[in-house]
Amino acid sequence: MNLYQLLRFFLPLQNPVGFGLSDYLLLFIALLFVAGILLRSGIEGALKAGAARPRWAMAILFVLPILLRLVLLAHNPAPIPTTSDDFAYVLLGDTLSHFRLANPPHPMSRFFETVFVLQEPTYSSIYPLGQGIVLAIGELLFRSPWAGVLLSVGALCALTYWMLLAWVEPVWALVGGLYMVVQFGPLNQWTNTYWGGAVSAAAGCLVFGAIPRLWKKPRTRDAILLGAGCGIQILTRPFESVLLAIAIAVPMLILFRREPRRIAALTLLAMSPAFALTLLQNKTVTGSWTTIPYMLSRYQYGIPANFTFQPNAQPHKELNREQQVDYQAQSDVHGYERETWATYLKRLADRIRFYRFFLMPPLMVAVFFFLPDLRQKRFQWAAASVAIFGLGTNIYPYYYPQYIAATACFLVLMAVLGLRRLNRLSGDAMRILALLCVVQFVFWYGIRLFGNDTLFGVLEPYESWDFVNFGDVEGRRAFDYRLAQAPGRQLVFVRLGPRHLLREWIHNEADIDGSHVVWALDLGPEEDARLRAYYPHRTVWLAEPDAVPPTLAPYTSE
Repeated sequence: MNLYQLLRFFLPLQNPVGFGLSDYLLLFIALLFVAGILLRSGIEGALKAGAARPRWAMAILFVLPILLRLVLLAHNPAPIPTTSDDFAYVLLGDTLSHFRLANPPHPMSRFFETVFVLQEPTYSSIYPLGQGIVLAIGELLFRSPWAGVLLSVGALCALTYWMLLAWVEPVWALVGGLYMVVQFGPLNQWTNTYWGGAVSAAAGCLVFGAIPRLWKKPRTRDAILLGAGCGIQILTRPFESVLLAIAIAVPMLILFRREPRRIAALTLLAMSPAFALTLLQNKTVTGSWTTIPYMLSRYQYGIPANFTFQPNAQPHKELNREQQVDYQAQSDVHGYERETWATYLKRLADRIRFYRFFLMPPLMVAVFFFLPDLRQKRFQWAAASVAIFGLGTNIYPYYYPQYIAATACFLVLMAVLGLRRLNRLSGDAMRILALLCVVQFVFWYGIRLFGNDTLFGVLEPYESWDFVNFGDVEGRRAFDYRLAQAPGRQLVFVRLGPRHLLREWIHNEADIDGSHVVWALDLGPEEDARLRAYYPHRTVWLAEPDAVPPTLAPYTSE
């Protein structure tokens, strides 16, 4: 089935029931209203019953997104790492699963140079520990780093509900938790890559759920959860932890006036492991307590790019061709002109569309009904926190949703408050918006569950912000399967084509020499001979991912 055939199906004489496109649209609207009326009492009863049992509700919200994603495995298997960020995070998780913060430098490191990975003074990922800890937990418990990703998404959905309980009535908190399952569960990018996002968002839930509880009654548990949330954010998104500190500064001053010693002491005590781990990682990876791996990479390789108000970073190492391409690409995105208010505001306006990642279109309508709630100071704080993250992260040349993940729970809170107010004005209008969200999710989830590769290929361009690993046009799974079936240990030289752009293939485990497969850059027959001599007992292959089709063949020196 191609797109032309799909559209022909909507011609009245080309389908079994004689419906045209407008007929299907009217039928869909009719079914929508009927479903909403029939299910109204049952759904509302279930929500009230669930809200009456918060612990059970949290458990269900934790399990539900994981279960929904596992059901899709037949058509959509566990995601394979494909980007530099994926591989760097997986390396970090693998390193931590060996109960170390860094790996010794490899004597043949020139063959293993890759983006976002240091080779000197240690062989290490450049990223902070938070997401790596999650991946390591998945590796240790289930022998799969992706299992850690699923656990983090489940925790996010459950903690969003816990956070909302401090802001709205239990039924509306449960509505928000279920929305998190729909929007950030099986079809979301955070679930289907290794970059992270759910961990930082869960940290935000802990912080923004603990503070209003502490306002009502200062308790030890909530002070510890507040500190733990801040600590997780430090370990996951260090720069954004500064934005988080700015966002909570005023509420924290109010708390400290009430019980300055106990609350402050407990919060700092809960944060202290994050500070200690960060300093220890710095020292272990870079040799300096105050130099984070991210900054050392910027000094050595010129990437990641500087903030927009800084000039482009200059590399202090000789870059290979692939690294040079990535450096040039990041420099171009950063730009070469001086930052001005005009460029800052233009970039800020361009990023508004990315908030669609957090809110389905029907809930964007609901957010407008949240605006009257801004008369209350606590909701002003929620909106201001989102603004602080939006304005603060705008000094990055790049933008990804995980940069503002800590405020995801506030964006959902705004939508829930809008639905609550709309319900007071017109319960039917509120139910229609909620039902539209459910229908959108069920439609795309059903496509993923029951569809086939042909249908995926036709509909994928229209899937909006959903992201589930689709296909394998680069042949990575075929390469991995063939190498896994080969006897003994393997050495794969990767020869990239002249037009290869920003698709990483050099990825190795924390223990390179002990791994089943070693991936290495093809540096030419003479240089390759040195690595072959270093691994005399490995079967040697040549991978050419840019060939059409991609090829993996026994290595020859010619």
